[in-house]
Amino acid sequence: MNIQDYKGVFVFAQQVDNVLSGIALELVGKGKDLAKDLGVDVTAVLVGSEVAPLADELAEYGADKVIVVDDPELKEYRTEPYAHALASVINEYKPEIFLIGATAIGRDLGPRVSARIHTGLTADCTQLEIGDFPINPIPGREQLHNQLLMTRPAFGGNTIATIACPEFRPQMATVRPGVMQKAPREAGRKAEVISYNPGFTPDNKYVEILEVVKAVSDTVDIMDAKILVSGGRGVGSPENFKILEDLAAVLDATVSCSRAVVDAGWKPKDLQVGQTGKTVRPNVYFAIGISGAIQHLAGMEESDIIIAINKDETAPIFDVADYGIVGDLNKIVPALTEKLKEAVANK
Repeated sequence: MNIQDYKGVFVFAQQVDNVLSGIALELVGKGKDLAKDLGVDVTAVLVGSEVAPLADELAEYGADKVIVVDDPELKEYRTEPYAHALASVINEYKPEIFLIGATAIGRDLGPRVSARIHTGLTADCTQLEIGDFPINPIPGREQLHNQLLMTRPAFGGNTIATIACPEFRPQMATVRPGVMQKAPREAGRKAEVISYNPGFTPDNKYVEILEVVKAVSDTVDIMDAKILVSGGRGVGSPENFKILEDLAAVLDATVSCSRAVVDAGWKPKDLQVGQTGKTVRPNVYFAIGISGAIQHLAGMEESDIIIAINKDETAPIFDVADYGIVGDLNKIVPALTEKLKEAVANK
């Protein structure tokens, strides 16, 4: 492998039912930042059937080029044809960096593609940057420049690891949704669109989709919520989350929680905020009975306004909070709820 042959930042532009997933636009935004540091273009790889019109949207969010792999075999996501499509694009165009969203699709697709092209994959990244590797110089060892430094939780979220892939290309990572930010949309911006089809010959690895059943849920994804009322171990019990739900009802907010709550079986994993849960950026984030361990902060510290309620005045959550209340949440939260109800009633 001649590493010098590999140039450019590529991102997998995931779409479902011919609608771009949010992570596709987030990756284009981050890819553009990385590409700027390297002095190269960011290219979105769009895979599906009759998806070419989506190229304009990718261009408006920052893609310099869009490679479209369009084929009837790609209408619904299936591992084999999609892995073949991405591996073929990588072998043909030789990107130095390839990013995939850490979604259900991306977590299935990323490892298979990396194995086919014989490179490494850092999964579930929360931070990406261009830098030197080793990060700290080591006597007698060459320090390589312009490497992709990929940061992710390790050991069950108890530590943070920064990983590089200096000897193979592309440098591949799956990236957690909600961590990166979309670039501002530039209406009318255009990208170079390249059609590429490696050919698809179904074999015994191609699954046959008999029926697609879409789940219907009335639960709001916490990543989309504008106001989150989040509870931690300090709430005390699953029954005590009722006072958080009452507060959320007044604010038209969504209830979320910390990892300790999920580990205790009080709330489902879908509601977990943090390094091993979901990354959120609501307008207002209530951290109630949450101490503020680094793993939790990594998932919510970009919230516009953070309001912390905790009886421990030394809790780390107060270091990032815009407003903090020290005291018993069992008294404070119901009182706050009543005041908000009065405010709503007097509108």
